[in-house]
Parts: sequence; C-alpha cells; structure tokens
Amino acid sequence: MNAAIIGASGYTGLELVKILLSHPKFTITYIGTSKGNESLTSLHPSLLHVSEARVEKTDPKEVAKCADIAFLALPHKTAMGYTKELLSLGVKVVDLSADYRIQKERYEEFYCLHEDEKNLTHAVYGLPELNRKSIKKATLTANPGCYPTASLLALLPFAKYVKKDTPIFIDAKSGVSGAGKKLSDSSHFVSINDNIHAYNPLIHRHAPEIKEKFDKVSEGDFEVNFVPHLIPITRGMLVSVYIQIQDKIDALKMVEKFYADEYFVRVRKKPVSVKDVAGTHFCDLFVTQNKNSIFISSAIDNLLRGASSQAVANANLMCGFDENLGLPILSYAP
Repeated sequence: MNAAIIGASGYTGLELVKILLSHPKFTITYIGTSKGNESLTSLHPSLLHVSEARVEKTDPKEVAKCADIAFLALPHKTAMGYTKELLSLGVKVVDLSADYRIQKERYEEFYCLHEDEKNLTHAVYGLPELNRKSIKKATLTANPGCYPTASLLALLPFAKYVKKDTPIFIDAKSGVSGAGKKLSDSSHFVSINDNIHAYNPLIHRHAPEIKEKFDKVSEGDFEVNFVPHLIPITRGMLVSVYIQIQDKIDALKMVEKFYADEYFVRVRKKPVSVKDVAGTHFCDLFVTQNKNSIFISSAIDNLLRGASSQAVANANLMCGFDENLGLPILSYAP
C-alpha cells in the first residue's frame, strides 16, 4: 500500500516516517506540509542518510494520484478540511487530530465549529481494543488522544463493574513532547526543568473524549475528573485511575483475563514504569485494590501508542494487514 504523511514537520509526523520507513507493507509515496518545497532532512536532521525524500506543499489531488491511505498529523480544524477532500478522492484517512473523535456537540464545546458533520457520523474511533472489527471496515479512523488511550485501556476491563453514581478520578502525567513542537511558556526549558505542574485541571478537553467512550461501553453516565500534569521528561505518559466497584471481584485476574489475547497490553505485577514502554507500542498496566476501591496505573509512549504507532495499527487493520505489523516493540530502557 502507498501511504502519504501530511503534517510531517511535528513530532508525531517524524514518528510516522520512522515507523513507515521500515514497515513491510507500506511505502511512503508522499510527504506534505503547509509550506513544502524542502527536504525531509531539513525538517528532521536525524534522518540524514536515512531518507532523502522531498516534502511537498500539501495538495490532496496530488496525494490521491500516488497514495491509497493518508495519515494526517495536523492540528484540529485543519485536518477536517483535508479529510473531506481526500475521502471524496477515494483515499482512506487516519486522522491524528481531534476532529472526528467525539460527537459534534462536545467537539464544538471544547474545540471549534465542526465543518464536516457528514464524515463525522461514519468515522470510527481508532482504539483497536475497543473497535477492532469496525476499524477493519473503515475509510476514516479517528486516532485517539494519548491521555484517552492510556485512560481507557485502564478503565475498559471494569466497564460493567464501576459503581453507578460514583466519580472516576484520573491523575495523568505526560512528557513535554505531548505539548507539541511549538514553544510555549509552560514547555520552555526554564519552566519545566526540575518542575511539575497541573494544567487545565478538570476542564481539559480530553476529559469529554474519555467520558464519551467509557459511557458508551459501560452504558452509564459517569463524572470523569481528569487532571493532567506536565513533567520534565521528553516522552512517556503515566496515568493513575481511581474507581469504586459495585461487586466483589479479583481486579488483577479480571484485567489479565480481559487482555489475555492482546499482545500490546502487558499486565504487570508491580507498578508500571514509563521507561519500559518508551519507544514502543506497548501499554503496561498495574492494578491493585482495597476492598471495593480500585487503583489502575497505565504507562504508554505518548508519541507512539498515544499517536503514531496507534495510527499505523489502525492503518494495518484498514488495509487488511496484520494489526501488529511494523509496530515498535523495543523500549529505550537500558
């Protein structure tokens, strides 16, 4: 399959290039940015002697001439403009932005006016452990956010057991790469070095994404209290989830059974570590309980399982390949 990467200048774009360059079934035939007319190595010097590809100013009609599927590593709102045209030209799309992840009303409350309601109605939420069968049939997959990925993988085994009318608390910590490449006061070295702080507590726009997907699976209406933190590491994410359950269960055995057939979800007997998953597609989970109180800890690489490698997993499914094909498995841990 021929693949296009649109929005290749950012961190997730680079990760897509790295994965697809060694993928046994995908060939990168188009790389685009808003400016174009430069080499890939000028955007990412680490790729010198690895790829000498040219970067074009993105033109959906040119993409359709040479690509079967397009990865959109673009900001919200920008992505939906390209998605509409690419789909009309017969190109499958994996969108890494938030444009097709949640219902229109929630999207417009937390982002902006939605300009592609038609495609929003048939977009498939791209968490394979949740929607694998639907992803295989999709022409448009909405790649989940990094925080929702880590949070939902922690929560899904307990969807039918969380006590009704009890709030869910999620404490999340992310590396600075999650803030993107653009410099801001909070991600400036002087601000983040030797520091940690919460941002947008209880009003972060990933909270409605977590709530919408979990409510649908659990058939409930849960209050999700989500507090993200920025920590002084480059990549990685650690999410701590606190819930109350209504029945007596063995939480560890339940999680082990739930993910028994999922290669890329590893259930640990000790608290999980970001270093063990950095550079990989794995999600590591740890669970413990005190009577009906459950603590679940989830660790992922925010740029990979939380973005680019998950996008490739979705593309694998959409194109009829083995889901795990080409996904990174070796962590950066010494």
